Amino acid sequence: MKPNTQQLNDLTIQVRRDILRMVHAVNSGHPGGSLGCTEFLVALYQNIMERKEGFDMDGIGEDLFFLSNGHISPVFYSVLARSGYFPVSELATFRLINSRLQGHPTTHDGLPGVRIASGSLGQGLSVGIGAAQAKKLNGDNHIIYTLHGDGELQEGQNWEAIMYASAKKVDNLIATIDLNGKQIDGSTDEVLAMGSIRAKFEAFDWDVLEIEKGNDIEAIIAGMNDAKSRTGKGKPVCVLLHTEMGNGVDFMMYSHAWHGKAPNDTQLEIALGQNYTEGESDY
Repeated sequence: MKPNTQQLNDLTIQVRRDILRMVHAVNSGHPGGSLGCTEFLVALYQNIMERKEGFDMDGIGEDLFFLSNGHISPVFYSVLARSGYFPVSELATFRLINSRLQGHPTTHDGLPGVRIASGSLGQGLSVGIGAAQAKKLNGDNHIIYTLHGDGELQEGQNWEAIMYASAKKVDNLIATIDLNGKQIDGSTDEVLAMGSIRAKFEAFDWDVLEIEKGNDIEAIIAGMNDAKSRTGKGKPVCVLLHTEMGNGVDFMMYSHAWHGKAPNDTQLEIALGQNYTEGESDY
């Protein structure tokens, strides 16, 4: 049985705590985008995707997820661990030498749940399309999910993939864009204005929908179920997820400053105090 909204919200708080503690412990990592996508990844793994027990790289007979903006690895690792892919205690090895949990996910160490190395931005959609076409060739009617940063769309490879997906009618694919309007050097409009991302995807003949409350569990579930209902109809599906970078920690929100900066001891204490729930189980 799927967890209810309260259980999902409680898990979201726990994942936020994991993110903060992981990044703080090594004074390195990317908390901003991780916090902004926490609700989405919790909802995806706990409610939206059809997943099998265990993990294998073939992924036959289940939905698959590919993280393209790999720098938000803290939230990815936490959600994978909290979803049973590997022990929660392993989160304590984040970014350490010889750890399977490097700053950007890799596949060579065989960490369950990780299907693509995503240190270099702009590549995840291409991989997702390949997996989606493999599903079709295998007669597997499950869905491929991908996640991308909005600043990541400044990479040209994305647009080749976007053009290809619609031309080849890859309609078992749902690509979600984390639309927070921020990247490492400032706002996306300041760094490289992209205009209307919706209009661009629609011009490439994608089916586009928006989740305005991208940090609300119920809104995400409703929006992603809508996206699922649009698959299989001849067009790839794009979800524009409106989020806030650093969500859940007041001094990290509304700024790009925490894209890749770790909190100090005092800041960690404050941030954890803002994310407390009964029954928390820190690693």
